[in-house]
Amino acid sequence: MALHHTKDKGDLGVLKAQIDLFEQGFTIFVPLTEHSPFDLVAYKDGEFRRVQVKYRSMDRFGKVDVKFSTSWADRNGTHTSPIDKSEVDIYCVYCPDSDECYYLRPAKFGSNASLRVRAPKNGQLRKVNFAADYRRVP
Repeated sequence: MALHHTKDKGDLGVLKAQIDLFEQGFTIFVPLTEHSPFDLVAYKDGEFRRVQVKYRSMDRFGKVDVKFSTSWADRNGTHTSPIDKSEVDIYCVYCPDSDECYYLRPAKFGSNASLRVRAPKNGQLRKVNFAADYRRVP
């Protein structure tokens, strides 16, 4: 059986998210289709949250870049379109380099976000999204 490398990464990200959300006290629900705009539904304290999970490695500068878009390929090439932020409450980003999940509300960002796993070498602290600040579901 041939493996689909990017699918395997996505599956790992979803599993890591399920464990992390469970450890934060959430009950996890999984949609019965792969075509929904979210991968999981997390429930806690009477509130449901639709969660889209992404697997993102850290770049050589120590940051994880997150794009709020979706892409696919077909016989006409590769296509990208922005997500509908009204259909996703939380983006969970699993980073294999830190082996941690980070949680963002897409509505609070533009088309993308960068999370700093390692501190910038220039010592900049202002206007930096430190990944450690995004470890809990908002």
